[in-house]
Amino acid sequence: MTKGFVALGSNLGDARGQVLSALDALARLPQTRLLGRSSFYVTPPWGVLDQPDFINAVAHIDTALSPHDLLDALLDIERAAGRVRDGERWGPRTLDLDVLYLDGVAISDERLTLPHPRIADRAFVLLPLHDLAPDLVLPGQGRVADLLTHVDTAGCERLP
Repeated sequence: MTKGFVALGSNLGDARGQVLSALDALARLPQTRLLGRSSFYVTPPWGVLDQPDFINAVAHIDTALSPHDLLDALLDIERAAGRVRDGERWGPRTLDLDVLYLDGVAISDERLTLPHPRIADRAFVLLPLHDLAPDLVLPGQGRVADLLTHVDTAGCERLP
């Protein structure tokens, strides 16, 4: 079993409901346990700014799935939620799931890069990841708590 973190986000339809449903789907994955989840955050869009705010969270998992099998399972959850990948990056979406980090795993291929290469730039990932693992050191990026001090968190709000 390998511990890791998965980012969840949505900004179309019932965004909070989509993220909650995705957490339930993660908990039902074979050979995988949901160990915990962060608070939910409302965050401004990143990349393409002309779209609704996002609901973001991070899940802490323990899995025996290979990194690529986990990625495939996350893509299946996205499709089940109505996500259509049409090549547009950073646009609106019913659900977005990203493998952020798997303990001891370093991969860089055409399908997957781990740890996720842009964690350090994204408040919408660092805020919820900090809830779960402030002292986690991401190889090549730094400690989550330190990374969070270097990103703009304006417009980000933890939901009750």
